[in-house]
Amino acid sequence: MTYQINEKVIRLTPYETVQGKYKVVLNAGESFLPIHPELKKDIVSATRKVAFNRYPDPLAAKCCGAFAEYYGVDPALVTAGNGSDELIGLILSGFFSKGEKVAVTDPDFSMYEFYANEAELELVRYQKTEDYRIETEALIKLVREENCRGLIFSNPCNPTSQGLKKMPLRALLKELPDVLVVIDEAYMDFWNQSLINETAEFDNLIILRTSSKAVGSAAIRLGFAVCHKKLTKALQALKSPYNVNSLTQAAGTVIFRRQDILKEAQREILAARGFLAGALLKLETEWKGTFYEFHLIPESKTNFVVLCFNKSKNNEVYEYLKKKGILVRCFPDFLRITVGSLAENQMFLDALKTLQ
Repeated sequence: MTYQINEKVIRLTPYETVQGKYKVVLNAGESFLPIHPELKKDIVSATRKVAFNRYPDPLAAKCCGAFAEYYGVDPALVTAGNGSDELIGLILSGFFSKGEKVAVTDPDFSMYEFYANEAELELVRYQKTEDYRIETEALIKLVREENCRGLIFSNPCNPTSQGLKKMPLRALLKELPDVLVVIDEAYMDFWNQSLINETAEFDNLIILRTSSKAVGSAAIRLGFAVCHKKLTKALQALKSPYNVNSLTQAAGTVIFRRQDILKEAQREILAARGFLAGALLKLETEWKGTFYEFHLIPESKTNFVVLCFNKSKNNEVYEYLKKKGILVRCFPDFLRITVGSLAENQMFLDALKTLQ
């Protein structure tokens, strides 16, 4: 008899990424800005001092300290991870037991389902409204009725660009005191409704942050969890001892200490988003009633915009843009376009206009 792979592993499929070279890549939610020359110089200097023969700091204290100072939180509440993906996996596998119920919202980041399945949890889905909103009362009711032990969702949402404000989030946390609520704030640098400064007040809340979006450092794979001391202690016990390598720690420490550079990058991205959204809103009006009419989901809270074509046309438009050398992200009900530079945005718009 040959070795049989566990059924839960056989059911998994690898996370798909599109390979190949494209003129404009707007599919991954990354920052379009290259690293600032001053930051690059400081990172090179910091990494030269790394002792390659020694293990990393298990708590990434300097890096967590720089992150905490940047966001104005207590460093004792911060845990670093090898990207926020690692932290999502740790939380879902460590804080819950096999067969327990965890609620997710739909649509949302696909990796929540991936790690929940890996941990053999039972997923309970909350279906968002037609305009991709979360109605907190309905969500609370579902979590209670299904006896869920956890709830995880992104805010602002990846991939819809919409979000929940602070007040309904606080109400949700108070109404579900025995439920662990994980809010993935990967895109919150582009909005102003974060609960990151309130984590000490709730012992059922974990906030996740990443360096891959507004911070523009997807390459170093660095994420953070911010939560109550009780949860932080448990999370740090769950993680492997040296989960964030020394090079990433050194780079992250330098990056988060340069608030001036990060804030300026954030402003540039928001300005580019304003240009792209404005141009698409104009195009939406011009194309109304035509074969390729679409709807732009208004008021994006992220660094991407969302276009809703007729269902049968989303993939058609996606493939058309690919042939033009423009890569965006295709979902069943819409296209997600990450904001690029002004030149990249214009190239995308020019390619899109050739549809008509």
